Amino acid sequence: MPGPLNAQFAVAVHALTLLTSEGGAPQSSEQMSRSIAANPVHIRRVLGRLREAGLVTSRPGAKGGWHLTRSASAVSLGDVWRAVQGQSPVFGLHGVQPGCPVGRGVTTALTVLDQQLTDSVVAQLDDITVAALIPDFAGVEPG
Repeated sequence: MPGPLNAQFAVAVHALTLLTSEGGAPQSSEQMSRSIAANPVHIRRVLGRLREAGLVTSRPGAKGGWHLTRSASAVSLGDVWRAVQGQSPVFGLHGVQPGCPVGRGVTTALTVLDQQLTDSVVAQLDDITVAALIPDFAGVEPG
């Protein structure tokens, strides 16, 4: 069975829980990469989207790193989804021949369904905060 096309949401949530679990101390993308099992460059790209959304900030230098801009209880998973997924479709829609009425119809129907699905996913994610995930990991060392 094929895996997900885009794991940026999971990487973003993992990174935010790491930032919370360390008591708010800044963390480098290299530190986070050990726990997330992803390349630090990929983590920086994901964190860049979170920074654009105002969820994290970074500071360069020896004592720098990434940190949350607000408490984990004030960040919903919906905020994270919107930051990393934006308006990207959930379904992978393919191009169709312009002259094919069946293809146009299927694409239209799937586009509408995709928007409904996205709205439903985001509504559910808006009810869950990053802080709600933290008790599950109490006492667990990252990495």
